Amino acid sequence: MRFSRLVLASALLFGSGNALALEPFIVKDIRVEGIQRTEAGTVFSYLPVKVGETLTEEKAAAAIRALYATGFFRDVTLEADNGVLIVNLLERPSVAQLDFVGVKEFEPEQLKAGFKQVGLAEGRIFDRSLLDRAEQELKRQYVSRGKYSATVTTTVTPLERNRVAVSFNVVEGEVAKIRQISIIGAKSFREKDLVDLFVLRTPGLMTWFSKHDQYSRQKLQADLETLRSFYLNRGYLEFNVDSTQVSITPDKKDVYITVGITEGEKYTVSDIRMAGEMLVPEPELRKLLKLKSGDVFSRERLTESTKAISDRLGNDGYAFANVNAAPEIDREKLQVAFTFFVDPGRRVYVRRINIAGNTKTRDEVIRREMRQLEGGWYSADKVNNSRTRVDRLGYFNEVNVETPSVPGTTDQIDVNFTITEKPTGNLLLGAGFSSTEGVVLSGGVTQSNVFGSGNHLGLQLNTSKLNTVYGLSLTQPYYTVDGISRGFDLYKRNVDPTTIDAGRFRTSTIGGQLRFGVPVTELDTINYGIGIERTTITTFADSPLRFINFTNLFGNTNTTLLGTIGWARDQRNSLIYPTEGRYQKANLEVGLPGGDLRYYKATYQHQIYVPVSREYTLYLNGELGVGDGAGGKPLPFFKNFYGGGVTSVRGYRSNSLGARDTNDDPIGGSKRVVGNAEFLFPFPGLSGDKSVRVSAFMDTGMISDTFEGSAFRSSFGVAVLWVSPLGPLKISVAQPVGDKPGDRKERFQFTFGSAF
Repeated sequence: MRFSRLVLASALLFGSGNALALEPFIVKDIRVEGIQRTEAGTVFSYLPVKVGETLTEEKAAAAIRALYATGFFRDVTLEADNGVLIVNLLERPSVAQLDFVGVKEFEPEQLKAGFKQVGLAEGRIFDRSLLDRAEQELKRQYVSRGKYSATVTTTVTPLERNRVAVSFNVVEGEVAKIRQISIIGAKSFREKDLVDLFVLRTPGLMTWFSKHDQYSRQKLQADLETLRSFYLNRGYLEFNVDSTQVSITPDKKDVYITVGITEGEKYTVSDIRMAGEMLVPEPELRKLLKLKSGDVFSRERLTESTKAISDRLGNDGYAFANVNAAPEIDREKLQVAFTFFVDPGRRVYVRRINIAGNTKTRDEVIRREMRQLEGGWYSADKVNNSRTRVDRLGYFNEVNVETPSVPGTTDQIDVNFTITEKPTGNLLLGAGFSSTEGVVLSGGVTQSNVFGSGNHLGLQLNTSKLNTVYGLSLTQPYYTVDGISRGFDLYKRNVDPTTIDAGRFRTSTIGGQLRFGVPVTELDTINYGIGIERTTITTFADSPLRFINFTNLFGNTNTTLLGTIGWARDQRNSLIYPTEGRYQKANLEVGLPGGDLRYYKATYQHQIYVPVSREYTLYLNGELGVGDGAGGKPLPFFKNFYGGGVTSVRGYRSNSLGARDTNDDPIGGSKRVVGNAEFLFPFPGLSGDKSVRVSAFMDTGMISDTFEGSAFRSSFGVAVLWVSPLGPLKISVAQPVGDKPGDRKERFQFTFGSAF
C-alpha cells in the first residue's frame, strides 16, 4: 500500500477527499528518510500520527499539512510498507552566508540585522519570497537616501549539504539632488521668501552635511505644513495646497519639486464671543485671549488662546476642560468672528502621586520637589512646575508625567511620574585650550546624589596658566524641609596673572566657607555665606609700585573673614540653548571686621533673550561691578576687576583693559562695566542642530577706578559657539572700535573645552 503526494492534493482541495482509496492500517513503526539537517525527533514532534494508532486518509492528509507548515520542507510524501509508515522529505536549503558587493552607503552588519527581522538570515531556511522582500527593502532604503538609480541584483549559489550562498550585488549610483523648488500661485509673497521657509533646499554650502538637498517625503510634508502655518498666521484663512508634484530626470540625478497653492483672501477678526459654562469670570478669560477684534486672523494666536483658557481652568481643578473656537466667516467683508465654547467638565482632585523608575534615588528626594499635593484639586501649573523641578535635579535622563483618571470615578485622577535614572557619580578628566590661558587640564570626582539622598559631594582639580584650583565641597539641597540648602567648601587657589601679561604678582589662597541658600519664590534664591581665607602674596622687583606698597603696609600674608550674600533669578527656557527669558544675579562679597583686610565687591548681571523668530534670538547682557576698601583700608589689589577677552569685550586681549603700571602691564580696577548685544542664529545649513550657533555681536566695557567715558573700549564682529562632545568651543573674530594707542588687540580669539 502506498500514499503519494496526491494525498496532499486531495486533502487541500477537497478536505478529506476520496481521490485515493485508503484502507486504514495500524502503524507498527515510523521511518523518516531524506533529512540532512533536521533531526528525526523534530519530524516526530510535528507528526500527528504515533506508533500504535490507526492511519486513515484524514490523518495522512493532516500529517502532510503539518510537515509542510513547518516551512522546513519543499516536498513531503508518505508511503506504507507492511505496517511501517515511511515519511519521505525533501528539505529546503538553508542560508549559509549573506554577501554584499558594492555596498558603501550601509554597513553590512546593519543590513544583516535588518534582513533578519524579515526572516532572511544566515542559518535560517531559504525562502525565495523572503529574498524578494529583502531585495525590495534594500532598494527602498537607497531611495530614502536619494539614490534613485541604485540597482540591486541577487544571486543564489547552491552549496554542499543542501545550503545556499546569497549575494546582493549593488550599483549605488549617485545621489539625486533637488535642483529646483517652485511654488505656483503665490501673489502676496515672493516665491523666494516662501521657498526659504522649507527645510528642503537646492545644494548649498552646508547641504553636504545636512542632506537637506536630498528629497524626503516626510520633510516635504513638514515643509508644506510650515507653508500652511505661514499663511494661516497672516490672515489667509482659506489657504490651500492644491497639488504637489515631485519629478525626477530620466538619468535619476535631479529632482524637481512643484507646489501649487491657492492663497485666498486675507481675513480680519470682526468679533469674539464667549459661550458655555463660565466658571471663571468672562473678563478674566478675555484677558487670556491672544486674538483681539480688529486683528488680522492668526491660527497660531487662536490656538494659544484656546490653550490659555484650558490651562486656566486646569489650574482650578478642571483637568479635562474643553475649549473650541467656532468660526463664522463673512466672505463679502473678508471678516471672521469666533465663538469660544467653554466646557469645563467635572472638577477633579489628585488621589495619589505615583513615582516609578527610581531604583537609586529615594522617594523623598523626588516628592519634596512636588508642588501638586495629594488630596488637593488638580492644577496644571503645579504639575508642570513639579516636573520641571524634578528634571532640574539633574539625576534623571527623562521625566515623564501622566494624569490618568481613576477607574470607577469621575472626579479623581492620579499623577504618575516615570523617571529614567542616570549615573550621578563621575570621574571627570578633561582638557581644554584657550588662546589666552593656554592648556587647561581638569579633573574631579563628584557624586551628585550620594546614596540616593540628593546631597552633592565633589573633589575637583583645575589647572591653567592663570589658575590652579583644588576644591572639596559638600552641599545639602534640603538642609531643612523648607528647601534651605547648606554647603561647605574647602579650597586652595593659586593665581599667577603674570602669564597673561598683567602686572607681576602671585597669590596662594587657602580657605573655607559655610553657605546657605534660601528659596524665596519658585524663581528666586538668596544665598548667604561666611568663610575665612589666608592669602600669601609674592611680589617682584618689577611689580607695580601700588602692589609693593600694599605688601609693605599689610604684609605678604593676610587673613580675611569673608561674608557673602547673593540673589539669583532664572527665567530662561533652557540652560544650554536659551532662546527666551531672563537671568539675573547679584552678589556682594565683604571683608568683615576681625580680618586683616576690609573691603567690599558688588556685582550685578542681567541677561535677556528675546525671540525674534523661530530661529533668531536677540541676546542682551549687562554687567556692573564695584569694589572699594572699608574701615580705612584700601581694596586689595588682587581683588581688582579685570576685563577684555572672550567673556567680556572681544577683540582685546584677555584682562588687558584698564590702567597700566610702569611696565605697561594691566593692573585692573575697582569698577567694571560690560555690555554685550548679540544676534544669534543657526549655523548656515544646520538649522536643525541646536549645538551650533552663530552670532553677530557688539561689545563694550571698561575697567577703571572711576566711571570714565574715555576708559570704554568697544568692538563688533562674529562668533561661533559649538557645544561639542569634548566641550564647548567658542571662536570670535572682532574688530576693535575706539581703541587707543597701546591697547592690546587680539582680533581672533577662541577657547575650547571646559573646566569641571
